[in-house]
This record gives sequence, structure tokens and C-alpha cells, in this order.
Amino acid sequence: MTAARRVRIGVLVSGRGSNLQAILDASAAGRLSADVVVVLSDVADAYALERARRHNVPAIFEDPKRHGSREAFDKALIGHLEDHRVELVCLAGFMRVMTPAFVGHYRNRIMNIHPALLPAFPGLHVQGKALKHGVKWSGCTVHFVDEGVDTGPIIIQAVVPVLEGDTDETLSARILRYEHQIYPRAIQLYAEGRLKVEGRRVLCAPGPGDGAPAEFGRLNP
Repeated sequence: MTAARRVRIGVLVSGRGSNLQAILDASAAGRLSADVVVVLSDVADAYALERARRHNVPAIFEDPKRHGSREAFDKALIGHLEDHRVELVCLAGFMRVMTPAFVGHYRNRIMNIHPALLPAFPGLHVQGKALKHGVKWSGCTVHFVDEGVDTGPIIIQAVVPVLEGDTDETLSARILRYEHQIYPRAIQLYAEGRLKVEGRRVLCAPGPGDGAPAEFGRLNP
């Protein structure tokens, strides 16, 4: 384990960017040893780009239609990230599956936040799936990105109760509060050098005041 350092983050977004805002706020408040140095979007009017500009962070729209393939588009994204010397890539509502070339370029240096307790309910419309299956608990997951869809090694999760009468909207809102907590937490663990990927598992070394490594990954709602 090493002392926390300032990690240069690039955030990929497609929508409103509330998780981006949580990362920006945690960094500005000194709770996160990392700086967002560029925000990239595949949607020209994504509100996340405005959030970036308000924090004086370069906000770049990269039009997928300008590129003839997913590989060419991802190569353009890599170019922007390399230009800004990004170490850690954070997906925050980025609605595209990364190509194997992109994943390989940033192996174990791409994080994603997913609004379900993976490996259950990967993909889209996950709250509706959870309610349809009658689960009693849902939540959110931060994981490293691999070549699959929401299949990468899990870093941290938060558990949220499913209440009687919940809708997609009410459950999503309850989960979102914990997304905003655990994403900066996962980034901080990375900045402190406490994450190690071994196969399917992410091992988290204990820090001052922490319990055993097995205690990581559980937040009480």
C-alpha cells in the first residue's frame, strides 16, 4: 500500500452526470485524492458537459458519427485521454460498451458504476428487472471494466432495501444516493494503492481505522 496521491481522472458521460458531480464535489472538498482533468461525451447536449465547464474542467463532445467504427471512436477517446495524461478512466452513465482495444489499453484502470448488485441485473432497465423479480434488496456496484457488459471485477457495493410500493423511479432515487457515496470511495481506494485484482476478485488492503479487508464493499443504507 502506498500513500494517497493525486490521480488524474477522465470521466466518460452520456447524460446528466450526477455521479460526475459527486466526484467533482468530493475532489473539491478534499475527500478525494484525485482530479477530474477531462470529461468526454458522445452526446453533444449532455448536461454533464455543463457540469464540467462550471468546474473549469475541459468538456469535449466526440461525435460517434464522425467515425466509421466503434474501434475508431474509441481510438479518438483514447487520444483525448492521453492528451490529458489520464491515469484512471471513470464511466458515469456512458451508454456505450467499450471495445476490447480500449479495455486493453486501460486494463484495471477503468471503473464503472452500475445501479444493481452485480452480477444480478446487468445491462439496462435494472430497477424494473429487480422489481419484476421481487427482490427484497437492491443496490449499486462499482467495478473494473472488462470486455463484457457489467461483468468486470467488483470493487465495492452498497445494499438498498426494496420497499413495498416501490416504482422504478423511487427505487432508482434511493439507489442513486449511495452511488454518489461509493464511487468516490472506490476512486479513493485506488488513489491510496489499496486495490489489487486477482482473477475475478478485487482485494482491498486495510487502512488506518479500517477493519479486516473483508469489511470493504458493504455500506448500510
